[in-house]
Amino acid sequence: MAEISFLKNRDKIIKEIRKYFSDLGYLEVETPVLSPSLIPESYLEVFSTKMINPYRDEKEFYLTPSPEIWMKKLLAEGSGSIFQITKSFRNSEQTGRFHNPEFTMLEWYSKDANYKETIIITEKLLDTLATTFNCGLLKSPCIIISVKELFFKHTGIDLEKFKSAELLTDAIKKAGFGDKSNYTWEEAFNYIFVSIIEPSLPKEKPIIVTDYPLQIPCLAKKTEDNKWLQRWELYVNGIELANCYTEETNKTKIDAFFKEQELLRNNSLVNHYIDKSYTEIFSNNFPDCSGVALGIDRLVMAITGASRIQDVISFTF
Repeated sequence: MAEISFLKNRDKIIKEIRKYFSDLGYLEVETPVLSPSLIPESYLEVFSTKMINPYRDEKEFYLTPSPEIWMKKLLAEGSGSIFQITKSFRNSEQTGRFHNPEFTMLEWYSKDANYKETIIITEKLLDTLATTFNCGLLKSPCIIISVKELFFKHTGIDLEKFKSAELLTDAIKKAGFGDKSNYTWEEAFNYIFVSIIEPSLPKEKPIIVTDYPLQIPCLAKKTEDNKWLQRWELYVNGIELANCYTEETNKTKIDAFFKEQELLRNNSLVNHYIDKSYTEIFSNNFPDCSGVALGIDRLVMAITGASRIQDVISFTF
């Protein structure tokens, strides 16, 4: 259990976040935590439960790993820019200093904005919190660097030249980082990023890592040169804090992504239901927007100086 002093600071931080987005004109929304269907995401395991009704058949529901599926329905209905602070859940993940199966997520969508414009919104949020809570760790400007630049800086490997798994794993072996010949491209990339690059990230300032490889599929638009994805991740004190996309709005591309992810989910522990009609919301002028998911618990850790996520959550797993 967290100390009451940490919980009081947490309360102030969340109130300041709400004020920031309300002052920008964002609509605060609430969406279901229990959902009858989810977006297919092969890298996530989810929690499932059953609704028991004495007059109907049992129905399976799932705890949402993020509010995305519902928030996008609101965007399709003309909500404009929206945000919410909500509980999210991820199963089959480690517990430790930075992880808890139940966590608090700040998620916001900025209408008519792309991932670069969202960096400005995010930096202003960080500056507001830095000033209010005297936290130099959050002070902008952020260090902004691409995945390609980081990868080359720490390994000497140019990702543009090693687009197949065989080429990348061979390059990793030749660079002296071990034989990863049985890895997929994504596994090899993640091995280097997590074990070599993340521990070396600057800790004195926030850092935003941009333009992720196409080989790591997600619902982000491609960059104008079609070489990268319009995605960034925010790190504070070396810890991943937020993830942002310029959201893909093309129904054909979204349908293809869902089909691919469904195939990859064949070995999932919980084979959750996927609503095939969901992508219809992208058929009729779904707005251009950029979405960000930010971990509140880790943000509170950074501001308060807590060393464990357990220190900033009232009751941990």
